[in-house]
Amino acid sequence: MLTVVRLKTINYYFREAFQSILRNSWLSAASIGVVAVSLLILGSSLLLVLNANNIAANLESSVEISVFLMDKTTPDQVRNLENRIKSMPEVVQVQFVSKQRALEEMKKNFGDRRDILAGLEEKNPLPDAFRVKTQTVEQVEPLARQLAALPQVDQVRYGQGVVEKLLALSRWMRAAGLITMFLLGLAAVFLIATTIRLSVFARRKEIGIMKFLGATNWFVRFPFLLEGMALGLAGALAASAVVYFGYISLINSIQVSLPFLQLVTDLNLVLPIIESLLILGLVIGALGSLISIRRFLSV
Repeated sequence: MLTVVRLKTINYYFREAFQSILRNSWLSAASIGVVAVSLLILGSSLLLVLNANNIAANLESSVEISVFLMDKTTPDQVRNLENRIKSMPEVVQVQFVSKQRALEEMKKNFGDRRDILAGLEEKNPLPDAFRVKTQTVEQVEPLARQLAALPQVDQVRYGQGVVEKLLALSRWMRAAGLITMFLLGLAAVFLIATTIRLSVFARRKEIGIMKFLGATNWFVRFPFLLEGMALGLAGALAASAVVYFGYISLINSIQVSLPFLQLVTDLNLVLPIIESLLILGLVIGALGSLISIRRFLSV
């Protein structure tokens, strides 16, 4: 008997919530649209940040310091210098590249046009060098300054500037996405609160009778809470579908036209973003309902 009563109560909650959505169909549609747009922008921003971080990580793993040695550096000096560089705590890998090997690598990079390098074999102008990798990209610049001050070192080069700009862009996109989401989220909460407020106003006499007959606060509140959560979830589902299938389409297009661009193709890394959007949709809807009920219901 108790189970039947509970089922009837749950059925009442859902029936009232969805009838209220239909009664205020235009406002409900507007609320769903604002939630969808705000979460769509957030989801797109998060995907941009995810891919920027992935590209930055790939670049970081390839960042190395090229330490070019002076001419006439003896083999003993090369070995001593190599041991000294390896002893530095920031260094994880040191590779010696002789001038002969550097020339061979250059020929390989030139491919079919390697003939233009034929005259360099008799008098190789390339210097001997070390390729040094650090534990983190932040250690590259200070270590490069240390290496430049070592004896027998002629020049030090590294490509940190590109990575720094990419990391800065990643931070900017993350901040811009969160700020935009916050502003649009406030708009979504306001619209949902307005929708719930109209429902409360239209049923004020019914609510008064329910309270007079002994209905609890949560018995009155719960249908409105369900209504707000339904609106938020509907917007989140729309945004999630656009983000997920739009990203799949983008990956397929870029892999054909820009194969060198290393985007995140593992959709398991994208699913947490979709789950976050759905949860945020429910939270926005519930928050809009609670704000409206608290301000406009004396229960």
